[in-house]
Amino acid sequence: MTASKGVISIFTVTDNHFTVLLAALLKSINMNHQSDEHINFYIVGDNLTPEHKANLEKCTSSGKITIFRIDLKDIIKDKSRLPLDGSSFPLIVYTRLFFPLFLPPGTEKVIYLDVDMIVRKDISLLWNIELGDKIIAGVPDRSGTVSSSWGGIPNYKELGIAQDTKYFNSGLLVINCKKWIEADFTGKNINCISENTKYANFPDQYGLNVVFANQWLELESGWNSYSSVEKKDPHIIHFIGIKPVYTSYNYSQKYKDEFYSYLRLTPWANFKPIGNHVRLLKKIRNRIYKKLYRLLTNIFKSVQTNK
Repeated sequence: MTASKGVISIFTVTDNHFTVLLAALLKSINMNHQSDEHINFYIVGDNLTPEHKANLEKCTSSGKITIFRIDLKDIIKDKSRLPLDGSSFPLIVYTRLFFPLFLPPGTEKVIYLDVDMIVRKDISLLWNIELGDKIIAGVPDRSGTVSSSWGGIPNYKELGIAQDTKYFNSGLLVINCKKWIEADFTGKNINCISENTKYANFPDQYGLNVVFANQWLELESGWNSYSSVEKKDPHIIHFIGIKPVYTSYNYSQKYKDEFYSYLRLTPWANFKPIGNHVRLLKKIRNRIYKKLYRLLTNIFKSVQTNK
């Protein structure tokens, strides 16, 4: 598989629990894409069921989008390479850093989208934004700067980063693949997070903002507009926090209705919001998994050292 010119490359990461979100995302992109470029959409899945894989294929039409499915285990064969942070995020959040391992050789640019988004404009408008000499582009996070007390980079001073340095949200990224690969930014990000694990509350986002501090292209805020605040005609809605698939969702009803308007056009048409306990159990499971994996890894290293 080689890269094709005139093709928009997009990728996202999901598990079985969030395929319902991906269905709405795919349908929104498909319905609003009007230009001539074909879209290659790469889905990195964590043990997706055959049923979910088949249903995701049905979320596109008119030949606008070709879906490529990649299993997470084929990308990250050794999870001990990943920093075991203390967050409740699953380890799959790191997958976006490994995109050079599954995109076709020669791919010059790619768009990363969090699975909890819907795209309201033609994605080609984002694709055709020039990065210039920058390697990545994104939208400033709601925390604003690295010195934010609840987000940002807690140890920015120790890292020599100015307190007014802008901090971007990693839910949407446009990436120059060639420059990323040449400078091994996958390795640089993983090393950064590993060395600063206790400060990485939003793991991969932390690493990206440290490594690319003052070295990223700022996009118009409409390309990553949060569901917590209604804005005039945003390009992309990002369902941060509690997702519209839960009964406890308490952000914009307008955006929730729009999400379900796309979802009703997919095999998940009859989906009903589920109880919040499922979301909480998933977070608890992620924390337990990381602690257990860290314990077993330390035991293995100790055994190897004492041999």
